[in-house]
Amino acid sequence: MELTPEDALRINVLLAGPVEAIRIDESRMTIHALSGKGEARVQLNPNCRDESYLRHVRETLSSHVLGSPGGYPVYLKRWTRMGQARDETLESLLKLGEPEAVVAVVNAPGITDELARRAWWASQTSENARCMLRQEAVLQGKMGPILAEFLVEFLPFEEEACNQITSVRLVLQEGLIDAAERMRLWQKGKHKNAYFVGFLQATPDELPDQQDANPAWVSSCQQLTALLEEGNPFARQLCRLLSPAGQSYLTSVEAVLKKPLNQDVMVELMHALDQHAAALSLGKYKLDVIEDIVRMAEAMMGGEVDAGGEASQSLQCLLQVCQDSAHHVRAMLVLALLGEAVLNPVFSRTDAIGTVMRKKLKPLTEPIHEQINILKLP
Repeated sequence: MELTPEDALRINVLLAGPVEAIRIDESRMTIHALSGKGEARVQLNPNCRDESYLRHVRETLSSHVLGSPGGYPVYLKRWTRMGQARDETLESLLKLGEPEAVVAVVNAPGITDELARRAWWASQTSENARCMLRQEAVLQGKMGPILAEFLVEFLPFEEEACNQITSVRLVLQEGLIDAAERMRLWQKGKHKNAYFVGFLQATPDELPDQQDANPAWVSSCQQLTALLEEGNPFARQLCRLLSPAGQSYLTSVEAVLKKPLNQDVMVELMHALDQHAAALSLGKYKLDVIEDIVRMAEAMMGGEVDAGGEASQSLQCLLQVCQDSAHHVRAMLVLALLGEAVLNPVFSRTDAIGTVMRKKLKPLTEPIHEQINILKLP
């Protein structure tokens, strides 16, 4: 079975020109083509079932673009979504009229701002926008703000909390949205605290709702001047948490902990906490029971557990200089030792969400609240 003579002629004429990208509207049986001169359209006239006819159309496109009628290997979906498409084929993939080929392009490390423009014309989805905003070339190009604007407008319709968090985190990258839009997103976070998690991941030290510093901030920083100048990571993290930015960060973490929507929100919050304390290099001590984490923090402070090389020495230097703030240091260590693993004892036994999930998480969230309250008091 072949294409109708009329369609075959029109498609061949279309492909003879400088085509930049092709998309197929399956519901209207129409081919749309993008070129430097604008858009062209070919209305298809199928002589068999639409599904079969579209397969022949894509075979024709593939034969012309790739030299093979086999088309794009959609069975390689996972492979191409991991960014494995070769850079030299990206331009060709956009001419196949295959959505999965567009996905391969937006995930490719070699994507350029121009290719992003063509890919966005070919397939405008929130997932494609998020993929492209992870690429530096797109982020620094003309398409960055365009994709960010789309994600902001689409947020109210984004059903998955993890996608909401990722979208917020990505649009908060420098140069994508203005201060007013940033504030509007923050205000919406008061009703959808998944947005707050996006802020915590993207701009933990520049949250819109700034709090007053801990009363002990100034005196602690003065005591730790020498260690701060030496670059002691524990001294820096302590002053960071006691600062206005740090207190804002802790207040926002509390807001999420009080009413997380589902498990994704909690997982991403733990990622945010982990990232916030990354400079302390305590990753190998991540435990999955909160009581063990508290004991680990105590042991580190007492020198019973080696925090590892320079980290252990830096911690002990901090404790020697700042003995009056030992309670703050302990709370800082507990938060630094938190990670996704601490959720496993609960989430491995239940898939509950909402109120039921929050009730089951209380043995974990209440001790975390205690540590945050310690860091908010002198």
